[in-house]
Amino acid sequence: MTKLFTPLTIKSISLKNRIVISPMCQYSAEDGYANDWHLVHLGSRAVGGAGLIISEACAVLPEGRITPNDLGIWKDDHIQNLKRITAFIETQGAVPAIQLAHAGRKASCAQPWKGGTLLKTEEEGWDTVAPSAIAFNDQYSLPHALSVDGIEDVIDAFGAAAKRSYQAGFKVVEIHAAHGYLLHEFLSPKSNLRTDEYGGSFENRIRIVCEVVKAVKANWPETFPIFIRISATDWVEGGWTIDESVALSKILKSLEVDLIDCSTGGNIHQVKIPITPGYQVPFAKQIKAETGILTGAVGLITDATQAESILLNNDADLVLIARESLRDPYFPLHAAKALNEQIDWPLQYERAKK
Repeated sequence: MTKLFTPLTIKSISLKNRIVISPMCQYSAEDGYANDWHLVHLGSRAVGGAGLIISEACAVLPEGRITPNDLGIWKDDHIQNLKRITAFIETQGAVPAIQLAHAGRKASCAQPWKGGTLLKTEEEGWDTVAPSAIAFNDQYSLPHALSVDGIEDVIDAFGAAAKRSYQAGFKVVEIHAAHGYLLHEFLSPKSNLRTDEYGGSFENRIRIVCEVVKAVKANWPETFPIFIRISATDWVEGGWTIDESVALSKILKSLEVDLIDCSTGGNIHQVKIPITPGYQVPFAKQIKAETGILTGAVGLITDATQAESILLNNDADLVLIARESLRDPYFPLHAAKALNEQIDWPLQYERAKK
């Protein structure tokens, strides 16, 4: 059997293969509520054969949305619509996962197809928050630096969102600490200039991430996995580094985080990133090798042979497919054929298998 289609068990959750649908914002919700678009988008990728389906970033607070049309998990009323989606995903033999997020200083923007520009308060926008009063760039608003009480509110919101996620039927929770959003903003010395217990030293800058993990753990079944997505580097001198990512991953492993989802960048405007196929895989490999924690690789992974080689080389334990799954929701079915692997297809589609 190929490594890509070898099952993987993490705690009590078994994945039928190592293919994961990466979180991809759809900007199609109203007041945080999931709708038919989300059901079809996530459900079709479950039909397509992936082992794990991770929802787009779900905001733990309304001000934590990137746009007014992000999914939310900040109130109990969001649970029912999400429950419909998780139930369908499971009927296809896939595992439903949720990504919990707060956009920080990169919040209050229009949908990408409307320019992605800053929304002012009179345009459905809101005031943004961050570790320090530093805007992402001159097109974004100047955020308010969170007080310690505000930080505690954010931590509590992640914990409450984890509880709702369980009630909605998710079996894996992923904490979003990447791509220049709030938790990443605390990690990076480029965006965190605080002088209190949440800024300055490495130990202080990672404090909120560790406290969020503890809050999620307190509201999440012990037998269900916890993932965390990080940007392994800011790609700029003086920013967050791979060495710090390794050190953080060791601490997260001690806190019983199960897997590090290894992305990069997103916190510093106009940084030059050497984007090539699999360009982020070396970070997953290094974190895995130096900490022993499970890792997921993501970033321009577009074909079956490439995905299989990542696993065979022990660079990562899971392969996350993003834009390629938008082009091809049935990537896993096609990958199995390319690798001469026999897997089950949905019964409704069996006649197209040969």
